[in-house]
Amino acid sequence: MAKTLIKGGTVVTATEMMSADVLIDGQKVVALLQPGSVEVSAETEVDASGKLVIPGGLDVHTHMELPFGGTKAADTFETGTRAAAFGGTTTIVDFAVQTKGESAMGGWEAWMEKARGNCAIDYGFHMITGDINDQTLKEMELLVREGVTSFKLFMAYPGVFYADDGQIVRAMQKAAEDGATICMHAENGIAIDVLASQALERGETDPLYHGMVRKSILEGEATHRAIKLAELTGAQLYIVHLSAKEALDEVILARDQGLNVYAETCPQYLFLSLDNLGNGFDGAKYVCSPPLRDRAAGHQERLWQGLKTNDLQIVSTDHCPFCMGDHHSFGTQKQLGQGDFSKIPNGMPGVENRMELVYNGGVAEGRISLNRFVEITATAPAKMFGLYPKKGTIAVGSDADIVIYDPEASHVISVDTHHMDVDYSAYEGWEMTGKVDTVLSKGNVIISDDVYHGQAGDGEYLARESSQYLI
Repeated sequence: MAKTLIKGGTVVTATEMMSADVLIDGQKVVALLQPGSVEVSAETEVDASGKLVIPGGLDVHTHMELPFGGTKAADTFETGTRAAAFGGTTTIVDFAVQTKGESAMGGWEAWMEKARGNCAIDYGFHMITGDINDQTLKEMELLVREGVTSFKLFMAYPGVFYADDGQIVRAMQKAAEDGATICMHAENGIAIDVLASQALERGETDPLYHGMVRKSILEGEATHRAIKLAELTGAQLYIVHLSAKEALDEVILARDQGLNVYAETCPQYLFLSLDNLGNGFDGAKYVCSPPLRDRAAGHQERLWQGLKTNDLQIVSTDHCPFCMGDHHSFGTQKQLGQGDFSKIPNGMPGVENRMELVYNGGVAEGRISLNRFVEITATAPAKMFGLYPKKGTIAVGSDADIVIYDPEASHVISVDTHHMDVDYSAYEGWEMTGKVDTVLSKGNVIISDDVYHGQAGDGEYLARESSQYLI
């Protein structure tokens, strides 16, 4: 098999930092070598001098082609995974969808068909269980056997994905029995719908009011309730896209009590705020749920502190882009909410920007260490969702998913240069310190010199094990 040698870089994992050359044979890392210690013959040499050599990122919360509000998320598995690769992410875990009246297995099979032969990088699936019934509970066990070891429930979106407390208890009981993780969208959707209806009756229709009615206290309340139901059932609970300090407080309390409760946040909650939802309908670019929070209330800095102290374990993106203009394949998107903020498709682009945003705002600005950066973007996601040490680290026997990262390079984020299939950037004009230089997926260079060298179908389905991140 062909050998590749990455020379002269600083290898950074979640626990170590060392000057080392990385020898790859085929798809696997086979040695970490002291520079110059042995003579190595390799067909391909990659110069990483002056650069960081880090594990490829894992984004464990994406929504490619997700149907929502009469349209679909703008990125397909082909465009979305290619954009992820440009941003240093070499594995995604996307959400397959079971809708009301469908089987869970049928939903998984449909998403497998969407992804098969189209992905630039490796991929796995969570399962959105949108219809909890006896058949779904049986199928959860079958899905675990297929490597789908996490199931998403919604306390939001009544009439669409919403599960009541009884349904949540039944799903959590089954997940605990099968060794699976419950991923929870924790917002009190019943109360939010009341506030949204009242706002619209007052003529408050702009995107700003999306953020105003989805109160942070309602995220805190739902998070508390989800934790108590998980404690009751013994289920492992993972709070997705945590945005509010009230919710973080509940997670901290649960973890201090020794419960298997974990949470992720997303770049939009670390860097953006309620202010972005202003400026008329332009704020539709930033409509996502939970919403962006009031910066003056201190949510953003509390989230950074939570990442530093491991009260938040992961940064994912919740990548779910919708165009401001018409999409070439999926038609009208954000404009569906003109005159009614509740009809704006919820979601933002970000899969391409995650690694560089977190490095810039975390490492370059002194909020977190390099090791912690690797942990929250690669290692912890791999452990949390049953992919470690195949993914998420640089070690003998691990997949050679590796990013060469230039900490000194700078560049500007822009819709004009990104590769996501969406017509705006949420971070337009932001200058980044640090840049993805080269990306290897399973030993193959797929990104170098800002050029994509891979092809659709390079990515393979990953059957995941149960979480390796249990207390």
